[in-house]
Amino acid sequence: MSEPPSIWSAPEPTAPAPTGGSGQPGLVLLGRGADYPEEWAGTDPLRVLRIQGEFLEGFARLSGLGPTVSVFGSARTPESNPWYAVAVRVGEELARAGFAVMTGGGPGIMAAANLGASRQGGVSVGLDVELPYELELNPWVNLPVRFRYFFARKTMFVKYSQGFITLPGGFGTLDEIFEALTLMQTGKVRRFPVVLMGVDYWSGVLDWLRTSALAEGVISADDLDLVVVTDDVDEAVDAMRRSEGSP
Repeated sequence: MSEPPSIWSAPEPTAPAPTGGSGQPGLVLLGRGADYPEEWAGTDPLRVLRIQGEFLEGFARLSGLGPTVSVFGSARTPESNPWYAVAVRVGEELARAGFAVMTGGGPGIMAAANLGASRQGGVSVGLDVELPYELELNPWVNLPVRFRYFFARKTMFVKYSQGFITLPGGFGTLDEIFEALTLMQTGKVRRFPVVLMGVDYWSGVLDWLRTSALAEGVISADDLDLVVVTDDVDEAVDAMRRSEGSP
């Protein structure tokens, strides 16, 4: 299967992989456990190398994924919550449709979507991030990538997904939604489907966008067309099937 087109609108320049004194690829030298000059400890040059290492590792591990859909939602959703079962079905149906399923790798909605994908023998990706209070990678991930920096992780979601399906969630979920909408609104990436599952849950956000943001003139009516809101798993998956680069 050939690699699907990236949603990034402009081609990225190519460059040889950076190497260090040992001649090893930069992926190794810039990643975790690398040796750096002692005087660099806690400095911005060291952070730059760590950031570069995260991008290199993410690109190296995800570049061959094929058609992929990212599923977002709260890490706090228990298995007893009805949305957990919905997320499991989303993962199952995406895998049946030939998509890899990518989540943040944590518990709750993320674990449910990964579970659904793994039940169908699909590729189940978890882009884990270091947090002070959580969270181990859920057991349903078969392709893990670990990040320290949120912005590096978010780049991978956008670069390697053909669409987003978003279930109820909090600040992190809203961050992913509005990041994607901003990139599309400003033409930094091509348009791709963003589906919000949960009409009752998301209606307040959409109402505010219409009655406040649109009324104030800070967004346009066309911007609201970037989002599909539904309670129907089949409708959400069909939106992904119609996206560029789908199986």
